[in-house]
Amino acid sequence: MALLIPPAARWRNGAADRWTIRAGRTVWVLILGMSFVFRATPASAQVVRAPEYSLKAAYLFNFTQFIEWPSNSFISADAPIVIGVLGEDPFGGALDQAIKGKVVHGRSFELKRFKQIGEMRGCHVLFVCASEAARLPEIFLAAQKGGILTVSDIDRFAERGGIINFYKENNKMRFKINLSAAERAGMKISSQLLRLGTIIREEIDAEK
Repeated sequence: MALLIPPAARWRNGAADRWTIRAGRTVWVLILGMSFVFRATPASAQVVRAPEYSLKAAYLFNFTQFIEWPSNSFISADAPIVIGVLGEDPFGGALDQAIKGKVVHGRSFELKRFKQIGEMRGCHVLFVCASEAARLPEIFLAAQKGGILTVSDIDRFAERGGIINFYKENNKMRFKINLSAAERAGMKISSQLLRLGTIIREEIDAEK
């Protein structure tokens, strides 16, 4: 698989080769993740939630390695990447662990949990919880203005205007990518990540 080195890699003199190696490893992590199978018998159904959201937490971290945000998204060259969770958090401590001690493109991570849409300022990746399904139009508008990568497992999230949408197919984790929504938010997604996801059209476009 050919590796595309994004502009962020060229910011460091002599670091492109090391970035390429790390990116290649990340691609394999994502591929292996997509092979994760959820087999829930009645006896085990109550414990499936934990491994499912541990996997989704790992995805959220990995996504950041393939995203180029608008130039004004960070207040400084070493400002952290802020991952936010809006609504009733299903991750427990899994997301905290997934980003603990991690660095991407010279930036550490910060995790914030939000209850209100107005609290999202300064966020770079936003996981929209199922509890917020009724507020999607407002969330998308605020995220677009803030250059935020929106991610969720809400049904048809991407078709309705979100950027990345987790879903299950044949008991395996998959994700859809809405390129139009990403472009409206001013961000670029690496071709490596695009090859791993399913590119979709928005419902609003399909009706034209």
